[in-house]
Amino acid sequence: MSMIQNPNSIEAEQLIAARQGDSRKFSELTEPFRRELQVHCYRILGSLHEAEDMVQETMLKAWKRLDSYEGRASFRSWLYKIATNACLDFLDQKKSRRLLPFEGLSPSDPGSPILPPSPEINWLEPFPDEWLGDKSAINPEARYTDSESISLAFLTALQALPPRQRAVLILRDVLDFSAMETSDLLALTVSSVNSALHRARTTLTQRYHQGGLEEPIMFSTDEKTQRLLDRFVQAWETADVNGLVALLKADATLAMPPSPSWYQGQSAIGIFVAATVFGDSEMFPGQALNRWRLLPTHANGSPAFAIYLRDEKDEYQPFGLIALTIVGSQLSQIISFIDPSLPPLFGLPAKLEQ
Repeated sequence: MSMIQNPNSIEAEQLIAARQGDSRKFSELTEPFRRELQVHCYRILGSLHEAEDMVQETMLKAWKRLDSYEGRASFRSWLYKIATNACLDFLDQKKSRRLLPFEGLSPSDPGSPILPPSPEINWLEPFPDEWLGDKSAINPEARYTDSESISLAFLTALQALPPRQRAVLILRDVLDFSAMETSDLLALTVSSVNSALHRARTTLTQRYHQGGLEEPIMFSTDEKTQRLLDRFVQAWETADVNGLVALLKADATLAMPPSPSWYQGQSAIGIFVAATVFGDSEMFPGQALNRWRLLPTHANGSPAFAIYLRDEKDEYQPFGLIALTIVGSQLSQIISFIDPSLPPLFGLPAKLEQ
């Protein structure tokens, strides 16, 4: 009868071979952790692209420093240590946090031109839900679930924290690392970790779900939600301003980062989309009907759509990604992230045919 090897012994064999210069064994050793490290870096940085870069840097550093791994902690924890400190070093140099247009800026006049991107502002980026993997099997004791901890509301609150407080809270309350493990990862004392966690929790309590607001629902495929999403797609693809407005809460918001412009209320959003997204404007010239194509996906624990814009060859080129927030049976927030690189990152086509 064949024997099944202990996973720890398999990891040990891979480690020995990798230390001897076997890059294939190093890949076998590290690849099972790549996705969760991408999620971890994204939570700290708020950027999908920067998270990808930091994971690449983590793997490179791990390869170069493999002889320094002593086995006192798990190999997974060692990779988290490298990744977390790579993110913190990056933030130390960057000296900025990621925002959404709703923060600190007044609503825009829908009759005025949309503002150009601001090089001084870094925006939060959307994240593919499928990168979370098996959400049911990870961190059952954590204070925040995997899906909640990548929601845009949670990430916005996280960005208010200093980077090291942010890292401590993620390690302790999302990943369920112990205070001792966290102190080792960050080269802090246990008392410093506990103090940072207390301050981070206090700030997060003030900024997350503040004021007893209605909470958005996480993505579900119930019939009522699906009807709302179908109506949204129909309105967007047919340039139906009234149809879109009918789906909105009275105080709904719409933003289109990297532009800092954002709009609040049914009337303002209706005026804006009629003149731009669904109208003949400098930014979106030509016939509005069938200008857009939307493909469903999931982002940050909520329904989302990859969005494609028709070109002069009648092909649909990637334009960005729309993330929706649903409260009750209406849309409370529409964020259209204008970035053509996003649909392929979400596993969707680089272009669509007519």
